Amino acid sequence: MEQNRIRRYEQAAELLPPRLRRLALELPDERKERAEELRLRVRMPLTVVTPEGELSVTAAADRDALVTNADLERVIAGVTEFSRYASAEALRQGYLPVRGGFRLGVCGTAVLRDGAVCSMKDFSSLALRIVRERIGLAADIVPKLFDGAGRFQSTLILSPPGGGKTTLLRDLIRCLSLGSETRRPLRVAVVDERSELAVSVAGQPQTELGNHTDVLDGCPKALGVSMLLRAMTPQVVAVDEITAAEDITAMCAAANCGVGLLATIHAADVSELTRKPLWRRLLSAGVFSRAVVIGGGEERTYFVEDVPCSDGSAQD
Repeated sequence: MEQNRIRRYEQAAELLPPRLRRLALELPDERKERAEELRLRVRMPLTVVTPEGELSVTAAADRDALVTNADLERVIAGVTEFSRYASAEALRQGYLPVRGGFRLGVCGTAVLRDGAVCSMKDFSSLALRIVRERIGLAADIVPKLFDGAGRFQSTLILSPPGGGKTTLLRDLIRCLSLGSETRRPLRVAVVDERSELAVSVAGQPQTELGNHTDVLDGCPKALGVSMLLRAMTPQVVAVDEITAAEDITAMCAAANCGVGLLATIHAADVSELTRKPLWRRLLSAGVFSRAVVIGGGEERTYFVEDVPCSDGSAQD
């Protein structure tokens, strides 16, 4: 049994009000080990999200164990260190980074101003994400992402949703930034739009991303890539979940500046990737040379493949 996974779950449970914390800690260790999120919904039981599905910690008939509005307010007050104003920018985006490397998704009533969300109120549910690092996960993968001359090859990480892309990306960043006995460290710049990679709190990353990593937190990817190119002279730019046309434009611009790229996308394999219209531009431009395909099952597998050019041939 993975004791570190259990410990991370119990650290997350410590962020709950005492009544719910007690219920969460009573969960069997085998459930704690598999837990990915704790979910709090007003007038509903506390639940835990696992790869097998979402499970209630208590019975719905137990009225004394149901989540209340006061419970949600108490959690938010705790993670914002009783300074909600200082966290207003993240909160209006629907999440809060939490010390210790957790992430709190927030749902309620959006307050609009000039057609844009400026705040949140009347909180109705929370999703406490248990960010788990797997230090060393990428150690055997990193050497396969360099060519014979020792140059890093821009790489995509592929898997269906929930397949572990962000976890692998985080450790790839760390490995590239630290270097090794046979490979020099690289300057890695991270656009962490939703605070999922670094989980930065007051400018301090809560996860291990290496000594030569610069993090731009809470910034849209397309804008962030161009900012980092101008300001930080990165050797590699890393982003999570490229989905929009403007993000792809920014990635192409970075590649044209000679910068290596690390990114994730929802796709089961390279074949599925080539069928995504939004990504054909990247493929035809030859921006990415490698793909790490994550396989499912009880134990995840990691395969490094060459990304084909638009004519179907593999890139060098």
